[in-house]
Formats: sequence, structure tokens, C-alpha cells
Amino acid sequence: MAQNITIKGKAHSSHIGKRIDVYTYQDFITKLKLKEATDTVGSDGYFELKFHSAFIQPVFVQIDNYIGTLYVKPNYVYGILFPEIDEQFKHHQEAELPVNLSLIGKDTTELNMLIFDYEELYTEIFTPKNNQFLTHKMLFKKADSLKILCDKRYATIKDSYFTNYYNYQIAGINASLSRGEKSLIQAFIINKPIQYHNYEYISFFSSCFTNYLNSIGSSKKGTSIYKIINANTDLGQLHEFCKTDQFLKNDSLREFVIIKNLWDLYFNPEFNQDAIESLVSKINLQTKIEEHKFLTDYMLKNFFKMQPGTPAPIFFARNKAGGLESFEKTKGKWTYLNFFSTSNNESLKEMGKIAGLKKKFGDKVNFVSICTDDSLKNYQNFLKQNIKYDWQIWFNNVGSVKQTAKELYNVVGSESYFLINNFGTIALSPATSPSKGIEYKFNAIFKPTRKNTKVGIR
Repeated sequence: MAQNITIKGKAHSSHIGKRIDVYTYQDFITKLKLKEATDTVGSDGYFELKFHSAFIQPVFVQIDNYIGTLYVKPNYVYGILFPEIDEQFKHHQEAELPVNLSLIGKDTTELNMLIFDYEELYTEIFTPKNNQFLTHKMLFKKADSLKILCDKRYATIKDSYFTNYYNYQIAGINASLSRGEKSLIQAFIINKPIQYHNYEYISFFSSCFTNYLNSIGSSKKGTSIYKIINANTDLGQLHEFCKTDQFLKNDSLREFVIIKNLWDLYFNPEFNQDAIESLVSKINLQTKIEEHKFLTDYMLKNFFKMQPGTPAPIFFARNKAGGLESFEKTKGKWTYLNFFSTSNNESLKEMGKIAGLKKKFGDKVNFVSICTDDSLKNYQNFLKQNIKYDWQIWFNNVGSVKQTAKELYNVVGSESYFLINNFGTIALSPATSPSKGIEYKFNAIFKPTRKNTKVGIR
């Protein structure tokens, strides 16, 4: 379950009155950013950002085009200082510029403090002395020295995330030096669990497997990855093709590599986007790995232009009286749109939580639920049994329309969530469910008057 994260802080006086946002990555393969929370820097310089996460991850705290990175973990309160911007950078209005956030607290075993310490050690080792030119051989030695020093320096640290952090950072350094890619894959990927939520692991994984399908194809006479994807669009053939590679014998790893490469190839003009969409959709329907289902779901929504800032598709659906309803009527207010099925117990539990959100935010947010059942009778029985649900609950299947709501929003399965702003454009796709923290989004959007807070860390 996602848990509370709070970032309290103070910005330099030059930022007073400005908006401050915190972003996360939607996932570490697509690297599309999602805004998690926002606040305005008060006259005293203080701000507070609250959001949810189920795992440790990097987040990005931003004022104007200046961005600082912070690693956060669930159920934790962070205190930070957002610095003054150096005058020499203030004319760079378009580019995103990194800033160093100061963490309040003296716990040297806290993850961010450990990362700061590692970065100082890295800089010390790899900064050339007296303008010395570093050969590849010298860089290899420095990478080895960094690993030895880290193992010794952090021997008593029990934070498993940090241990993975520096190990995969160093693995990435070696990969960037083209230092035995096959041995690196063997040492850091093969026969190890896939760490979907570890940014450094995925970064190293990506460095090893980007454009991997093309490289396999170029090494096999008479085999064409272009034909398998563009002409045949055959997922089974693609798996068989990849199975011949020494590192892709494992079903889970092979599927993950295929997903990563299909995302990259979608933006390669040599490949047919419709074919890649079809292959990703097949993986989404067939995979038994939950993380792969999430990933392909995100990819499909982006392939089909379901991106934040794009117009929300307008659809027609059947209301409880049997008449047609247009989604266009919801314009003018924020709208939380969800899809559910009476045969999906998890989505039914969320409906009960939506009832609570409706009581709290009903004057600010339209709530619209779409039943994806094939049976109209099941939908009608559901309404009779839940008369307390007093928001728009419509039936998806309408024979007189070209595309249903489910098709227009590219919903795979029977459950999905979207947040649409008052201008009718998509704000979150996918949005989080009630149980995973959408209320924090609402609180950020319709933020009540903030009380004075003191910076602290727990």
C-alpha cells in the first residue's frame, strides 16, 4: 500500500510567492514525469508537499526551471532547504537546471546523506589531478578502487537500497566505459531478481539492453527483427527469436527486455508504430507479471495519446434510466473518471471509497464511473443494490456509438482511473485509485489555507 510522504522546507527569499512542485517518474522505463503535489512558497519561505508512494524512489522538487533531486521512502517526513539561484544561471529560462537541496537533519545513515557521501567519494576519485588525461586503463582502475572503497566504507550500513544504489552506480560506470558488457550482465542481471522500483538498477539494465533486439538480429544470418515486428507482428515468434540469446533464457527477463525495446522502437521511424502497439497490447493481455502489465498499460495509454495536456476523449454512455449521456457535460469542473466491473472485486471496493471522496469533494469534482460489464442486467442490479452511490454511474456498452468510453480511453481489463481538469484536458493518465492516494491529488489541487509549519525530519 502507498504511504504518506511529507516534504517540509524553506526556500530562499528570492522564491517567495512562487509555485513549488514535486514530480515522480510514472515508471523507470518510459520516464514520463507525474506531478505529485504543489504548493506556493509562503511569505516566510516555508512550503509543504504531501503525496503517496509504495516504494523508495527519487523525486524532483522544482521551482521555475530549477530542479533538485531527493530520494524518498514511504511514511517519512523530510526537511529541505531550496537554495538561492546563482546569478549566472538566471538567464537560462528554458533549460531545466539542477540545484543541490540541503537536507535538514544530522542522521548520516539516512539514504540521502549516504548518497551525498558516495557522490563526494566518486568526485574525489574521478576528478583528474593537475589536468591529467585519464586513459581507459586508468578509468578502469578508478572504478575498481571506488568499488573497494565503498565496500569498506559502507560495510556496516544496513540500508539495502543504498547498497544496491552504489553497486549499480558502479556497474553503470563500467558499462559506460564499455568494460565487458557480457560479464556485467552476467554479474548484475542474470539470476538476480528484477528490481522494477530501483532507479539505479533500471538505469543499468537500460544501458545493457537498449537496442538489444536490433543487435541480436544483426548477429543472426537470415533473421530480421524488422520482419518479425513490421510484417508478422507475431509475439510468439519474437519470443522464440529472443530465446536463442544467451541472456534471454529466463521468461521474465526476456519479456522485460522485449517491453523495454518496444518502447524505444516505437519512436524509431524504421518501425511500424501500429505493429508495436499491437505487440504491446498482446503482452498486456497475456503477461502473468503484474509489473509488466502496469508498464504496458502505461505504454499503451501514451501510444494512444492519453497524455497529460491532451483533450479528454468525449464519449456517450447509457445512464440508469436507459438514456444517452455525454461526457461533455462534465466540462467546467475537475472530473475523476473510473472504469469498474461488477465481477472485479478490487474495483468494487474502490467504488465505496469514491463515495467518501464524493462527500468531501463533490462541490469541486465531478465523479463519473463507467461499468464495463457486458451484461446490462448486472449493471442495473448493481445500481439497485447501491442506491447510496449518488454520482454519475453509466453503462459502457451503447450500440449506437462508434467507440465506447472503454475503447476511447484504451482501458485494458475492467479497471482504470483518469483525472481530467476543468478545461477538459487530461491531468493524470492513469490516475491513482482512491486506495492509492488520489485524495492527496485533490488536496494538492484544492489546497486549503496552509497553517504555519516548522521544518523537521523524522
